[in-house]
Amino acid sequence: MKHLLSASDLSRDEAVLILDTAAAMAATQERAIKKLPTLRGRTVVNLFFEDSTRTRISFETAAKRLSADVINFSARGSSVSKGESLKDTALTLQAMGADAVVIRHQASGAPHVLAQSGWTRGAVLNAGDGTHQHPTQALLDAYTLRHHLVGLRAATDPVGRDLAGLDVVIVGDILHSRVARSNVELLHTLGATVTLVAPPTLVPVGVEPWPCAVSYDFDEVLDAGPDAVMMLRIQRERMVDGGFFPSPWEYTRNYGLDARRLARLPDHTIVLHPGPMNRGLEISADAADSPRAVIVEQVANGVAVRMAALYLLLTGADHMQGETE
Repeated sequence: MKHLLSASDLSRDEAVLILDTAAAMAATQERAIKKLPTLRGRTVVNLFFEDSTRTRISFETAAKRLSADVINFSARGSSVSKGESLKDTALTLQAMGADAVVIRHQASGAPHVLAQSGWTRGAVLNAGDGTHQHPTQALLDAYTLRHHLVGLRAATDPVGRDLAGLDVVIVGDILHSRVARSNVELLHTLGATVTLVAPPTLVPVGVEPWPCAVSYDFDEVLDAGPDAVMMLRIQRERMVDGGFFPSPWEYTRNYGLDARRLARLPDHTIVLHPGPMNRGLEISADAADSPRAVIVEQVANGVAVRMAALYLLLTGADHMQGETE
């Protein structure tokens, strides 16, 4: 695996390897000294053409915990704002010796162009491109699900290190969500059953081939007792034409996770959200702050997962080595 561009590129074994490696990385973060010497002398560039404090800081932290040198590049205030192309930016960074480029871009497909163009010789990690893919978010979500819902089975049974048998519901703005697309693909690869829930206006055209079920009735899906409910942010910044739902109140009434719906869930069900949250719209404060919500934990797990991805891509390893033991 030279690049990490899409959740669909990962086989079950590759996905499980990343999750297992993330678990080993997470264990090192319990130590007093959290840094590992693994990527000493390597340079990781965070190339962000689109704002994202959470993802950028997570990748930066992951790279620094592995002792890599980190260059943060933001399009705002840079030569990009003066008209410099992706190609010229990439060539400039390559001249600086980038071993890996973490790219977030508003255009779907930009990371694939960068990886296949030859403009950089390093590994390319997709940190979110348009409405297309966000593979490390799907990986950290899968890691969180496995930690809570698979538990000891994953530690003792190699066959049980995936998510086979889990029922996951993803609710909200599917149309504009790269998180939903990535999760559907990765969770299916890992054996979980996925159901998308949204108003018809927020379901993508051509969703039929996706390896998931689609429902427009949130309450009916909850009655089936899912193992996990993932709420998605309503991406108002992408709804320039409006008209996707009658009003915020109407959306919340039909598709919001509130105290009433939370109480209907089985005791073991967990609640996820990729963040940032629109409290009071897709999720209430009662749900976001409930003991079954693992939203803050997802952020912490993101560091371990991105450490694992950087480690595996930059070392070419197919297993964890002694420095993490």
